[in-house]
Amino acid sequence: MTTASARVSNTASSTASGRVPVLLVHGIDDDARTLAPLANGLARAGFQDVQIVELKPNNGDAPIAVLAGQVAEAAGSLRARTGSSRVDVVGFSMGALVSRYYLQRLEGRNHVRRFVSISGPHEGTLTGWLRANPGARDMRPGSELLRGLAADEAPFGEVQVFSLWTPLDLMIIPARSSRLNGARERTIPVVLHPLMLRDGRVLRAVEEALTVERPEDFTPLPVVVPPGGP
Repeated sequence: MTTASARVSNTASSTASGRVPVLLVHGIDDDARTLAPLANGLARAGFQDVQIVELKPNNGDAPIAVLAGQVAEAAGSLRARTGSSRVDVVGFSMGALVSRYYLQRLEGRNHVRRFVSISGPHEGTLTGWLRANPGARDMRPGSELLRGLAADEAPFGEVQVFSLWTPLDLMIIPARSSRLNGARERTIPVVLHPLMLRDGRVLRAVEEALTVERPEDFTPLPVVVPPGGP
């Protein structure tokens, strides 16, 4: 098994207070720079502590479970540094699945207030067959990891869960695999998977999910799939 270590980067801060610290988790082949637009946007919105977990390795050579351990370590460090009993977690693509594993298998549900998934392969993606490494195998439809997570009767405990995804996704195939049972859901027709982290509608939706008073006030939108779409 590949040994992986977590590096937490302070990417943004503000002078405002009263926000829950936020941990951001990137996707496959990404790094902290990928999440910079989201981190900076949250800082401008008044979040005092926004940090990014930089997963090592980032190419799928480590299983999802190993990467989730890095998220657990980073979340614990963030809570210790800020004195907050809970953090919010936002995961993109593979990072959303890594974060979900942390919640369900590594007691993350006891330390997380809200979880926002952005285009995560929660029911697998056919692109997982393009690589033969452990992380990619975990993301294939019907993998042992995905079956196990889906079998949990109460997977998130008291964590408030949100899912943002695009029906036009060509990285998560089929795109509807980004849907997450029990989540407050919003579909945003972004044309490319990586652009989910730069689209203003997505950035505003993340901010709303983290600040809305009640999860039910985060209005779900109907799933609109264009003709011939996924």
